[in-house]
Amino acid sequence: MDALVETRDLKVLFPILKGLLRRPAGAVRAVDGINLTIHKGQWLGLVGESGCGKTTLGKTILRLLRPTSGHIYFNVADEIKKEIDSLEVAKSDNGRLQTLRQEYDLAVFSRKQLKNARRKMHLVHQDPYTSLDPRMRIQDIVGEPLMIHQLVGRKEVKEKVAEMLKKVGLGEAQLRRYPHEFSGGQRQRIAIARALVTNPDFIVFDEPTSSLDVSVQAQILNLLKELKGEWNLTYLYVTHNLTVAESVCDSLAVMYLGQFVELGNPTEIFHAPKHPYSQALVLSTPKPDPTGRRVRIILPGEVPSPANPPPGCRFHPRCTRATEECKHIEPKLESSGGTRWVACWHPLN
Repeated sequence: MDALVETRDLKVLFPILKGLLRRPAGAVRAVDGINLTIHKGQWLGLVGESGCGKTTLGKTILRLLRPTSGHIYFNVADEIKKEIDSLEVAKSDNGRLQTLRQEYDLAVFSRKQLKNARRKMHLVHQDPYTSLDPRMRIQDIVGEPLMIHQLVGRKEVKEKVAEMLKKVGLGEAQLRRYPHEFSGGQRQRIAIARALVTNPDFIVFDEPTSSLDVSVQAQILNLLKELKGEWNLTYLYVTHNLTVAESVCDSLAVMYLGQFVELGNPTEIFHAPKHPYSQALVLSTPKPDPTGRRVRIILPGEVPSPANPPPGCRFHPRCTRATEECKHIEPKLESSGGTRWVACWHPLN
């Protein structure tokens, strides 16, 4: 498969300001050296505890947040990325590197470039009520991206919006209603229609079903499956619900304290997790069989502060298998059978 989205050594640091003059006294390492490739047509799930950097990573890929360093490529040829890499290694100062980055690297795009790029990528927020302007009618909410990107004339907006609402299971009669007149599931359908109206290639979903009832969650997930198949969309699906991720995603990335600890096929990660943190997450999910029992791993302590992450393996203060090597040497991602994980200094049984 071709890579649609790729990040290389992506870092997002939020400065900690103290004192009367608000001088920097440190930084929160929300995203710390992420290398990620999302292929065309892929549904990648991003899971982890609250505060591990999932939402920050998704928003940074869309350039709603500016990265501190690193690269973000959207539908860029491999030859261009290789040339940028080689120029960085050579540390040449001929202007070619800067020209290539300004043209192809989303991390350094100008405002005008970002406007053009965002036509092909969108975000669906967690809470549809707060992401929809309560003073605007649905026709204007869904049609606004069409006007911003000048994709259709004013006379065609209503027709296009009605078509998109029909795609997500709503009717033309609801065009002139306001967000408060809809249920939570309907509002999320409206948010999805707004994301799809510019015919994008890539959509980031930030826990889109977490605030919905279980039955409505299933409806929204089925809708996303249908739309993905019909439009050949690519998804980054941020969630803390591993059961949902296993059922709908074709790839899974487990994140802890701003870094990945395991990436691979959801089935493999659920049935044979290679990292202790992945194992703890999997064993914490409830089983649908009321007669079955699952041994749980209770992680000791609290998640360390991203402003002062521990040295070595970031998980070692909470890992019952940690060794001296874990405390001093930062492990690297290893690969085996399509799965990548942080290589531990101890085996997982």
